[in-house]
Amino acid sequence: MTTPMDSLLAQINSPDDLRKLDKAQLPLLADEIRALIVDSVQQTGGHISSNLGVTELTLALHYVYNTPDDRFVWDVGHQSYVHKILTGRRDRMDSMRQAGGLSGFPKRSESPYDTFGVGHSSTSISAALGMAIASKAAGSNRRAVAIIGDGAITAGQAYEALAHAGDLDANLLVILNDNEMSISKNVGGMSNYLARILSGKFYASAREGSKKVLENIPSAWEIARRAEEHVKGMVVPGTLFEEMGFNYIGPIDGHDLNTLIPTLSNLRERKGPQFLHIVTKKGKGFEPAEQQPGKYHGVSPANSSKPSGPTYTHVFGQWLCDMAAESKDLMAITPAMCDGSGLNTFSELYPDRYFDVGIAEQHSVTLAAGIACEGKKPVVAIYSTFLQRAYDQLIHDVALQKLPVLFAIDRSGLVGADGATHAGSFDLSYLRCIPNIVVMAPADENECRQMLTTGYRHNGPAAVRYPRGVGIGATIETELTAIEIGKAQLKRQGNKIAILAFGSMVQPALDAAAIVDATVVNMRFVKPLDTSLIDQIAVSHELIITIEENAMLGGAGSAIAEYLISQANSTLISIMGLPDKFIDHGEHKQQLADCGLDSDGIIDTVNKHFTA
Repeated sequence: MTTPMDSLLAQINSPDDLRKLDKAQLPLLADEIRALIVDSVQQTGGHISSNLGVTELTLALHYVYNTPDDRFVWDVGHQSYVHKILTGRRDRMDSMRQAGGLSGFPKRSESPYDTFGVGHSSTSISAALGMAIASKAAGSNRRAVAIIGDGAITAGQAYEALAHAGDLDANLLVILNDNEMSISKNVGGMSNYLARILSGKFYASAREGSKKVLENIPSAWEIARRAEEHVKGMVVPGTLFEEMGFNYIGPIDGHDLNTLIPTLSNLRERKGPQFLHIVTKKGKGFEPAEQQPGKYHGVSPANSSKPSGPTYTHVFGQWLCDMAAESKDLMAITPAMCDGSGLNTFSELYPDRYFDVGIAEQHSVTLAAGIACEGKKPVVAIYSTFLQRAYDQLIHDVALQKLPVLFAIDRSGLVGADGATHAGSFDLSYLRCIPNIVVMAPADENECRQMLTTGYRHNGPAAVRYPRGVGIGATIETELTAIEIGKAQLKRQGNKIAILAFGSMVQPALDAAAIVDATVVNMRFVKPLDTSLIDQIAVSHELIITIEENAMLGGAGSAIAEYLISQANSTLISIMGLPDKFIDHGEHKQQLADCGLDSDGIIDTVNKHFTA
């Protein structure tokens, strides 16, 4: 993507170029950056609102700090597009989230300015604190900055890091980007003025000097300390962060460069843990995004086609409402993914039975366990890659106690442009080794509905994992029908070759089987396996191929191989699945083809092992 040669942005190939500009030129540069983001993201897909909201902040940070020697850690990272533009990747913005192109998130292998790879929230403070500790140990004056949003700071890890950082004297700056007005409305000229004063050297030296004098008079020091807290508390909501050991500054207008730059300059010179609270507007400078920041948080490419049918997420959302109408014990829980997991309608129809716990995956699972203890029936709607963050709770709080919690696991398998950070590549592997849990993978939309019903009615832990996007277009029944637990389904009878397919791989298996005359089994259950049918297949076929959209290591195919070995069965078996590596972003169909998980890949595997 080209930039007009007479623009300011055309002159910026690195932060060093940015620092050569006069401060008065920065607002114009901000406008040019916003125009580039709106244009490029609408072509490639990605995040608009969040990036427009941090344009001035990103400019000010790179203007003040000596990057890449100074370290920036962007929480979640979907607001890092301005950062990428300023750090030599402007002309590659049209490759964002495309195969071989820029990642939608910071990525260490992509640029030395991307100091920490992120895609999951609430890791920035921990990582930046680690960098600050290492810099101090090396005798370096390097600064570390964590930029975290008001959503991400709701997670427990963020507070664990804050509590630790406040107990150290590492040179760490935490910037809270408050873009939902959820913490404070105390922004304006007086607040900006106070921020500049409170971050400056005079206030700091006066504060430290008086502290040393008054510490010798304990009662006087305690009075002075409390007085300072109350004075700051009248104009800023920073008492919590002050109590945790941070010097709190703000809130200030995150779009006011005349305030941001001097405040950051002051804070860069301060020792120890600092906390800057800024308030920004999502979608700033682009009216559609300002009016509907949620709609423009993540957008699809302009030339992308609409799904031809309901997505698995929609199927789950409809099932949840239908089951709630039948069962008054149903309660739904999500860790900050109401829209993404399909709970919008449920939350409106059943607000008293809907719980969005924020970005707190561990809490969501243990909360469900507590609800189940009291005879209710919790459903946890969560992405596969986010359930990884609550693994101990899944084992210790749910499975160990055999509690009837249903996990509706969205985004299982590869996820296209979001790449490795969001791919649900491991859930079959990490779920099947846990005792007491039933694990299911639907082959189509209707089977997904049936499995959700099965899991909900099961008196114990159950998980249904389904992919992102639309299915094969199966007719969806209106009834709430369960299926027999542990029972696979013979889909096609063939000769000599048997393909045991799980979930999204059933249709490619059927396509390939029509060419190589193979038997196809929709395994349905990863745990428990239909060992009776596996025994029959092993006796009557010369080659068994297992296929799954999950890591081969420890996955469903491994479970079948382990069973066959335990039965001393010598039938030739070939396991197909995701390779032992992280799959980069790209188009989902191409990702599967590259991994050999399409009909052509199945046929190639058959030909390698057996000629029909």
